Amino acid sequence: MRIFLDANILFSAARSDGAVRRLLAITESYGHELWADAYVFEEARRNLAAKTPGGLSVLNAMADRIKIGGMGTGNFLLPDTVSLAEKDRPVLAAAILHHCDVLITGDRTHFGQLYGKEIQGVAVLSPAMLAETILG
Repeated sequence: MRIFLDANILFSAARSDGAVRRLLAITESYGHELWADAYVFEEARRNLAAKTPGGLSVLNAMADRIKIGGMGTGNFLLPDTVSLAEKDRPVLAAAILHHCDVLITGDRTHFGQLYGKEIQGVAVLSPAMLAETILG
């Protein structure tokens, strides 16, 4: 399974050796691919630099294991029925563009209404939902 990581997931995994980092490690150990693009990776890097600079080295190490696609502008890929803030549209569009099966995001404010739904082949899940899917 291809799993696209939102910036808040990258941030959380790099910031501390907590549940999100462990979930990503388990996901990888089960043979799933972790994906991001330049847009979300740069957002995570910017937020870490401002809030938790010590996490930058962890984020850089993660970059060696994550497949990082180019930054797309694929907003046109999203159906008109998908209501997302302008800054979040490229995240879902990139997951679609990179043929991911899942977009994992902890952003309940902007993506919460899409949790559990599939948009153009991409299921939008919270970290807990992904854990339930992976670990059954």
